[in-house]
Amino acid sequence: MAGSTYGTIFKITTWGESHGKAIGVVIDGCPAGLPLCENDIQRFLDRRKPGQTAYSTPRKESDEVQILSGVFEGKTTGTPISLLVENTSQRSHDYSQIASCYRPGHADYTFDRKYGFRDYRGGGRSSGRETIGRVAAGAVATLILKKMGIEFTTFTRSIGPISIQEENFDASFIFQTPTLMPDAVAGRQAEEYLKECMKNHDSAGGVIECRVTGLPIGLGDPVFEKLDANLAKALVSIGSVKAFEIGDGTLVSTLKGSENNDEFYMDNERIQKRTNHSGGTLGGISDGDTLLMRAYIKPTPSIFSPQQTVTSAGEEVTINIQGRHDPVIVPRAVVVVEAMAALTILDSLLLNMTSKLDSVVNFYNRKE
Repeated sequence: MAGSTYGTIFKITTWGESHGKAIGVVIDGCPAGLPLCENDIQRFLDRRKPGQTAYSTPRKESDEVQILSGVFEGKTTGTPISLLVENTSQRSHDYSQIASCYRPGHADYTFDRKYGFRDYRGGGRSSGRETIGRVAAGAVATLILKKMGIEFTTFTRSIGPISIQEENFDASFIFQTPTLMPDAVAGRQAEEYLKECMKNHDSAGGVIECRVTGLPIGLGDPVFEKLDANLAKALVSIGSVKAFEIGDGTLVSTLKGSENNDEFYMDNERIQKRTNHSGGTLGGISDGDTLLMRAYIKPTPSIFSPQQTVTSAGEEVTINIQGRHDPVIVPRAVVVVEAMAALTILDSLLLNMTSKLDSVVNFYNRKE
């Protein structure tokens, strides 16, 4: 099976299944000398850990990370970093009834047709637990980016029909609510909406927004390696993400050129933009403004209402999915979106170091 590796210089390979012994990631290309311990990574994994609120799966996993290689005396060595998280709360018997059925909205059918088999225990490689490896690697990438003054603000923009209002935006409120909404009013409304969904044995989707500040100008290339194109691939590769936007996104299709263009002006001898409809990229290259992107998440497909489906033998049946599932994926996916954005940006930064001859010459001609 191909497709478990992401990145060019800062490269990650995730491994493991939802109900296997463990899950994890190997990071290759991390520079030597980065201070790193398990707590640095655990802080990120705790943000996606199950069982923390009434609106996430009751599956209890500590998701404690172990660093197996690539760190010596508290610093990265430049060799591959292997990270492992054990699965400790599998209940595979919950899935025995659907061993021969294709769950609506899941990868069961396509996985089975492509490979001729499938791990029906929680989805196997298609499970949301695969994102543990992404988040662990993203934690390392974020530590490097922070040293360059690059910061992330990632949050839930909407759940179902409930969306935050910019006039109520308060970043300090994000981690004070189970919805991860930076708007106290919208957060309370979203909780009421989720309670109604759960009462009706249903689920909800939503939108995650990620804002990145401190980016230099020049990340990304103007043809196939556009920064926004690579971010789109990174975010849409996350399970349940069905759409991606950068800047004003789909709204630009309703605007005129005079409304959509970001005009330039001089501010203390620096070129600035009056607006940021473009979302921080022009021609696929970062322009130094805030990088703004959104991921649209579908409702959790595992719902406790009867659904019509077919078996692998072609028999039409009705199923009631058992197990422990999130009524909404969005809040736990916030850190996954941030991690994939961080991985993409760091890889682009490393690639950009060779875009100018002067940069290469100056690096090797510098005096130690």
